[in-house]
Amino acid sequence: MRMNLANQPFSRRGVLTAGACSVAGLILTNDAASAQQGLAPTPACHDHDEPTLAETEGPYFRPRSPQRSDLREPGIAGQPVELSGYVLTHACMRIAGALVDLWHADSSGDYDNTGFRLRGHVFTDNEGRFLFRTILPGIYPGRTRHYHVKIQAPGASRVLTTQFYFPNEKRNRSDGLFRRELLMQTAEAGDTLMARFDVVL
Repeated sequence: MRMNLANQPFSRRGVLTAGACSVAGLILTNDAASAQQGLAPTPACHDHDEPTLAETEGPYFRPRSPQRSDLREPGIAGQPVELSGYVLTHACMRIAGALVDLWHADSSGDYDNTGFRLRGHVFTDNEGRFLFRTILPGIYPGRTRHYHVKIQAPGASRVLTTQFYFPNEKRNRSDGLFRRELLMQTAEAGDTLMARFDVVL
């Protein structure tokens, strides 16, 4: 029998060493699962964890993005990235059905401001997990490499708008918006970069 872990407290360390996960009907490949296991564990989850820091949405947000977990389209260049994580309450409860909206620049540092290239949203599964397949964003003047994200719990009026950052980027030191608390964990899996961030609402 498979136990439903939705809305159950858990250790982030245990989740990071778990096997492959499925989100919105997508299954991580064996290589991806191995990389997921290889990511450095985050601190254990404790009651009353600090909420994830909010950041500006920037000038390039577009509402009503398509619901899709794979943002890659024919002709898009760039290193593949699988971004995953959990959406949690500050009391370490997993939030099922949370909206996670992602958008970012292409490998040249440009945003699509007329269509929805490299834009999309998903809802967390019954265990509070989300997964996107996308590419490594490029850099542009004044900014380090980053993803933009909006997260909203089901039935909640508040929306968390924030940004996820990549470790070991030289521009992290000069980007005035960069925050260490928003660094993703990353690991290589062949030509794919596995990235992980657990959001606390």
